[in-house]
Amino acid sequence: MTEMSSKKIAILGLMLESNCFSPVTTKEDYLSRVYLMGNEILEDLNSASPKLPAEILGFFKGLDTKCNWKPEPILVGLVEAGGALDHAFFQTSINYIKLQLKSAMPLDAVYISNHGAMITTENRDPDGEIFSMVREIVGPDVPIVVTLDLHGNVSQRMVDMTDSIVAYRTNPHVDMYERGLEVASILLEIFAGLKASMALIRLPLTPPTVTLLTESGPYSDIIKYGQSLITDDIANISILGGFAYSDTPKNGMAIIVTARSGVEAAKTIAYKIAKQAWSEYKRYIPKLTSLDVGISRVIEVCKNNKLPSIILADVADNPGGGGNGNTMWILEALYKAQIKDVIVGIIYDPILAKEAHQLGKNAQFNAVFNRNEPDEFSKKYEVNAKVSQLKDGDCVGRRGFYAGRRMNLGPTALLDLGGIKVVVISIRTQCADPIFLEMMGLDISKARAVVVKSRGHFRGGFDEFFSSGQVLEIDTPGLTSPILSRFDFKHLPRPVFPLDEHAKWP
Repeated sequence: MTEMSSKKIAILGLMLESNCFSPVTTKEDYLSRVYLMGNEILEDLNSASPKLPAEILGFFKGLDTKCNWKPEPILVGLVEAGGALDHAFFQTSINYIKLQLKSAMPLDAVYISNHGAMITTENRDPDGEIFSMVREIVGPDVPIVVTLDLHGNVSQRMVDMTDSIVAYRTNPHVDMYERGLEVASILLEIFAGLKASMALIRLPLTPPTVTLLTESGPYSDIIKYGQSLITDDIANISILGGFAYSDTPKNGMAIIVTARSGVEAAKTIAYKIAKQAWSEYKRYIPKLTSLDVGISRVIEVCKNNKLPSIILADVADNPGGGGNGNTMWILEALYKAQIKDVIVGIIYDPILAKEAHQLGKNAQFNAVFNRNEPDEFSKKYEVNAKVSQLKDGDCVGRRGFYAGRRMNLGPTALLDLGGIKVVVISIRTQCADPIFLEMMGLDISKARAVVVKSRGHFRGGFDEFFSSGQVLEIDTPGLTSPILSRFDFKHLPRPVFPLDEHAKWP
């Protein structure tokens, strides 16, 4: 432990990845997932399976082993990606943070765990507003360090108001804990006298989400290139692909470099990375599998057990990107083709899940999905079904994105549609962890095909069953379609690739 006086550090975060085309995110959405105040944060942190973002756990660990410090827990909110946050609730949360920060003063530092792609119904840079509010309270000399999702959209204000921003480097996101450790390490350097300097460059490039994987592809290459430029002088390099569906003027791939020797060193490295990234911008064009081809592949593997099983990603209806998790395009096509030995998960339909629980296990009934048709993509679909299993939806993530995190899917039902097993949940969540299917008694290893409502995080959870060669990203309509030309963007900085082929930089 370093020899320094005890440091009082505020901990806060309001995480949301906003898809402006999705239904408004409300207070109830946060309360159903994570909305912890004051000592509730510490209580959750010390529980066997915390709900808190893993980067917060990493931050605590990074300081606990090297610093005499006292956490000042303020507020941490975490919710599945959704629409713009209800501005009144945002303001309520901000007012609470402001009051608690003022009460906690004097502070030695502030750590903010945000996503970076939040918008509200009235504000397109609420992350920047949070950072500015914190800076105004603590003053110019108190360090503010931040972790962001690599899908965050970064404004210059966010950079100007903070001392260091560290973003995830893996997609699927499995390095959140390590990024918490890293930002804690940078804060310790600041305590020891470091004057960190950040530079930001944003490119006219809004990569579709399926092109931002870090196992292989253009984003993987630029992440690796950035990390190759880390030196004794460069404390951190973060390259954020951003989240196009937020539709903000600050959208675009962002390169943030934190240097120890001054802002010019940071600018030099940031420009070098930006130049390399832009030289390959045309690689960020999504390549999807049509629904017809996907169904044909399922039929093929079901007929031939010698072929490896496959997993179909319903990327256009990813709850992790603001999708409702209830479109029926793939399920309806599977049923029409009379396919068996297939698992479909997880479908968000609380009304249907409730009905299944009321009917009880082994009940036969006419299952009506989306009986209220919540949007143009989530059409009503009726089919005969049997209730095979019922659970309360409480579980602990087993692998990948949700590993070790306590999750609650609400009342959950397993329906058997004549050989197609469908898991129906009550709290909207993307199917990124095998436990969501396994807790219903399903053996993934025996399924010939699995359909997941997820864009990419399922790869970190299901890779023990399916290699990248067994993954099909299916092109269907939905709120998170990677084909960006299908959306009516109003605030993106135009021209921007891939929407505008003539986009140029610098």
